[in-house]
Amino acid sequence: MVPLARVAWSTVTDGGRVVVAGAGLAGLRTAAELRERGFTGPITLIGAETRPPYDRPPLSKKVLTDGIDPSLQADFGALDVDFRPGEAATGMDAEALVTSRDKYPYDRLILATGALPVALPGPGQQRFLRNYDDALALRALLRPGLRLAIVGAGWIGAELATAAAARGAEVTVVEAGPAPLASAVGAPVGAQTSRWYADAGVHLRTGVAVESVQSAGSEQGLALAGGGWIAADEIVTAVGVRPATGWLEGSGIWLENGVAVDAGLRASVPGVYAVGDCAAFESRRFGRRLRFEHWDVALHAPEVVAANVLGGDEAYDPVPYFWSEQFGRMVQYAGYHGDAERLVWRGDPAEPTWAACWLAVGRLVAIVTVDRPRDLLQGRRVIASASPVDVSRLTDPAVPVKDTVAAGAP
Repeated sequence: MVPLARVAWSTVTDGGRVVVAGAGLAGLRTAAELRERGFTGPITLIGAETRPPYDRPPLSKKVLTDGIDPSLQADFGALDVDFRPGEAATGMDAEALVTSRDKYPYDRLILATGALPVALPGPGQQRFLRNYDDALALRALLRPGLRLAIVGAGWIGAELATAAAARGAEVTVVEAGPAPLASAVGAPVGAQTSRWYADAGVHLRTGVAVESVQSAGSEQGLALAGGGWIAADEIVTAVGVRPATGWLEGSGIWLENGVAVDAGLRASVPGVYAVGDCAAFESRRFGRRLRFEHWDVALHAPEVVAANVLGGDEAYDPVPYFWSEQFGRMVQYAGYHGDAERLVWRGDPAEPTWAACWLAVGRLVAIVTVDRPRDLLQGRRVIASASPVDVSRLTDPAVPVKDTVAAGAP
């Protein structure tokens, strides 16, 4: 991990202009945090979507099943924020942000443009589940007998399959990896969720790559690599997202799997910060640059940005946290297992509740739990403490995770 050079910036209190590019949770929370911390200068919040800010986690959950409104009910009048919806950021320089409609001078610029879904090749129609309109369109389509093909058995694919099956659709999930969630938690753990698909009546095909999305006359479907065809009435591609940073090419902003920022979420150009899905931050805890597409990041990272815009020197270094509701189960994950040396089980994954733990140098670095919220809460604290753990106790589900810290550990 190459650290960003530290740049001394003047403090912005009441006279500076703050522009926030991106009106999701991270962008809105940054504006709100600035006001809560006493900033009285002008704030402009610019969003590519025409809708006001809303929460994304419900899109693949309660919006599909219950039709709830995920809007964050932002009161821009009370916040004294100039909200500009329907404007996409198209470029920037050291003095102004350029959008599809206007140019906005700034003293501080916060990049919160999020991420965009990855599309598959081919001329056939493919849908995504990334924004509110996507969720509303899918909700209107889900019905008994609908042949729905979902490409990708990650978090979103699993949640969409859950909702679609509950509404009577005939669901096929195609995953190029060896197991569901293989890219997120590894194949050994992800494989334990395969039986959930079968129990819900969802046809899961792993180790199958999609070559393209095709339309053949009135029939559409997936052309599989090496031959094969899956017919479908509707196709949803859920193979991941990429940070929405293409518009920053040539701007001087250092891009590395997103906007590269230091531990204080400062970008390589003075006066510019990044937060949320588009920000790749220096994690002191894990000793590498990390980027997470998690609601928890969008909720809490803006606290650091706001503090540092106002002259602070705070660091963002969380124990990452994520949750997913799929097939009647609550799956929660905390930590980062990319550098783990060992995987151990806490309980039998064939049972209704269980957990998997990753260790590095004798310390717990990540945990995933299935319907064991106390394990998750305590595990996150143990990860934060960086204390050695007693593996024999950690693998005993009857022992509280907090009590697995090795004797003599601080």
